[in-house]
Amino acid sequence: MSKDTVAIVGRPNVGKSTLFNRFTESRKAIVDEVSGVTRDRHYGEVEWEGKTFKVIDTGGYVKNSEDVFEKEIRKQVEIAINEATVVLFLVDVSSGVTDLDEVVAEMLRSSDKKVIVVVNKVDNIQRRYDASEFYSLGLGEIYTVSSMHGSGTGDLLDEIYNSLEFPDQEEESEIPRYAVVGRPNVGKSSLINSLIGEERNIVTPVSGTTRDSINARYTKFGHDFFLVDTAGLRKKGKVHDDLEFYSVMRAIRTVEKADVCLLMIDATRQIEGQDVNILKLIIKNQRGVVLLVNKWDLVEKDTQTTKRFTEEIKRKIAPFQDIPIIFTSALYKQRIHKVLEVAQKVYQNRRRKISTPKLNKVIQKAVDDYRPPAVHGRYIKIKYVTQLHTFAPSFAFFCNYPQYIKPPYKRYLENVLRKNFEFQGVPVRIYFRKK
Repeated sequence: MSKDTVAIVGRPNVGKSTLFNRFTESRKAIVDEVSGVTRDRHYGEVEWEGKTFKVIDTGGYVKNSEDVFEKEIRKQVEIAINEATVVLFLVDVSSGVTDLDEVVAEMLRSSDKKVIVVVNKVDNIQRRYDASEFYSLGLGEIYTVSSMHGSGTGDLLDEIYNSLEFPDQEEESEIPRYAVVGRPNVGKSSLINSLIGEERNIVTPVSGTTRDSINARYTKFGHDFFLVDTAGLRKKGKVHDDLEFYSVMRAIRTVEKADVCLLMIDATRQIEGQDVNILKLIIKNQRGVVLLVNKWDLVEKDTQTTKRFTEEIKRKIAPFQDIPIIFTSALYKQRIHKVLEVAQKVYQNRRRKISTPKLNKVIQKAVDDYRPPAVHGRYIKIKYVTQLHTFAPSFAFFCNYPQYIKPPYKRYLENVLRKNFEFQGVPVRIYFRKK
């Protein structure tokens, strides 16, 4: 349990995600008029009075439901309450006190946490009077807000601020972010749950269970990074509703902000076109990548199975083949810790800087061994190379006729860089400039 964490709980469709977005000044949580949109716990940060605290958005609480998602939502709410110091119990003034509100209130009364009743959708004087009905829940003072318009949230944040203890907050900008990406139902959430040792994310046999991008801090075995679970990325033609569209967009933005992407594929289906498309998205954004062949326990094997799988994967992902490939079973925790070791190595490769003298010594020999082909009687001379000051490995080659250098020679120079310097799992960009 963290001493600076707040959980937002309540029955479905009372505006929990809207309040979360208001607090975090973002649109991280998906908001829709359909009840039950938020399934997983969603973590964010709130800055108030110069301090930062964590806030958890949860799924709507439903008692005694046979629906698989509602059962999992209830479990997520219970875990969030255990994690938080302060619990915001959100209710809806327009519907008054409901039976489900009473159920949640009973659960909160039995906890030892600080509970703040927040009456939402109070946007006029009459509704402020109506809000007094919620004193009947027996949870003390109530706070009236309109999470949509922001009224009342300042007083609520003051009360939260006064109820929390703030430890020394370290700078997290340098903490690596590893995003777990892939098609729906390849085992992304199962991998994260296995790594952190708790059911942080909802796992069901239904593809597309994860809708938001979920963050988890991992600080075991000498590691310190953020693991980010994402929604499964389908082909555009198979994204049928607005909710799934926004989930996919969030997953794409997560890729754009990650340091390393753990691309999971299903071993029982081998590598498919959509897997390659996701890899292209990662390469386009110059993120590090580790390819995980998950559900390896379901594959019948012989002594050549791993070799055949690897060759087939490299054939389909060409020309960028310098990617670590790990065969895993998230369910049985096979080689999942190797994933972290390799991801850390790829992260270091992505940040690698090479001195200009050392770089030029290697490249000059490579150019002497195999010079660029002449074009229209003009001989290309590469003068020198330097690494650019970018967030991912990029190199500028200065020469007399940069426009005449063809892709095959560019690939040759990239292969030289990879052979002499450690860039496995990292896209390398090469630019030719006139001296």
